[in-house]
Amino acid sequence: MNKIKILTLAILAMFIFTGCSIKNSANDIIKINDTVITKSEFDKAYKEVTSNKMFEQMGIDVAKDPDNIFSLMMKEQVVSSLIVTTLLNEEMDKRKIDATKEEIENAENEIVSKFASKDQFMLFLKSNGISYDTFKRNLKDEIKMKKYVDSIAMVSIGDAVAKKYYEENIEKFKYPKSVRASHILIAANINQLKDKIKSENKDLTDEEVTAKAQEQLNEKLQKARALQAQLKKNPKTFAKLAKENSDDAVSALKGGDLGFFAKEQMVEPFANAAFALAPNTISDVVETDYGYHIIMVTDRREAGTYSFEQSKKDIINYLEGQDKVDILKNKVASLRKEAKIEYLDNSYNPDEIQKKIKEQAEKNPDLKALTDIQPQSNK
Repeated sequence: MNKIKILTLAILAMFIFTGCSIKNSANDIIKINDTVITKSEFDKAYKEVTSNKMFEQMGIDVAKDPDNIFSLMMKEQVVSSLIVTTLLNEEMDKRKIDATKEEIENAENEIVSKFASKDQFMLFLKSNGISYDTFKRNLKDEIKMKKYVDSIAMVSIGDAVAKKYYEENIEKFKYPKSVRASHILIAANINQLKDKIKSENKDLTDEEVTAKAQEQLNEKLQKARALQAQLKKNPKTFAKLAKENSDDAVSALKGGDLGFFAKEQMVEPFANAAFALAPNTISDVVETDYGYHIIMVTDRREAGTYSFEQSKKDIINYLEGQDKVDILKNKVASLRKEAKIEYLDNSYNPDEIQKKIKEQAEKNPDLKALTDIQPQSNK
């Protein structure tokens, strides 16, 4: 269902957690209470933040010019993030709060289930410039944050508040025309095949690598065509063949079932094929960047609106999450006021960074609007 899918604590974690470790080492730049942050920790966090495709799309090279206004803004954000991470980790260590492997796996499965397939989820991460490792780390942080907030305050949203939110935000609960489909994916991407062949055969020329990759691509296409021919004869075997052959591990467990999805949720070749099919019919082999798909549509649904009862659980989870974010923000502000923060390298001092940002804005008046909306870091 296309309900509220905002992971509020996870979104907050994306901004305040940058994976720093808490240890003493050379190149110390900031000291927070008794914990030291090093330049290498900052560099790692900065690289992770600035690798976002948003900058590439805007034509901004933050790595090449560390003193441009965007680089400085990111620097200030990362400094703030590292400080907050340290303070919260200290608090959680005091309370012995951690996330188990099982908790992380369960949380990931729940998030992936909101998408049409594991492939679509991975595409979502990629399109937002988030690596899978970063997602897993932030997910762990989210679980720890939920436990931490629960340890300092109880949050509860009643049905009346949830109903009021539903009525005032009814547009959020409308869903578009959609189809329910299953697919079998034979994963095949020429560039991935080339990379794998290169890593396993260092002595091959580029031409030899391309030839081998094309050969493997053809083999995968033939496998997809053979499965498609088999299914045309007996569509009832779709679920069985999906479990045995599909490279989409998540949907394969469900016999290839992707659930309902709107046309814009899928890549264009897949969506066009799925929405052109009548229920219980098998597509031709469909090629996307992920590989070769065989699709079977099982149901269609016209546009409509989810009822309050269908949406209530998600609304309550969302509103409770919002309240928890507010509690966490207030706690972070309190911790920063109480903490002893020393900038051992003054170039990482938010005051100094802000000076440089203003200097850049003065040189280019078109950038002044950015400085007006840039949040000031609490020192």
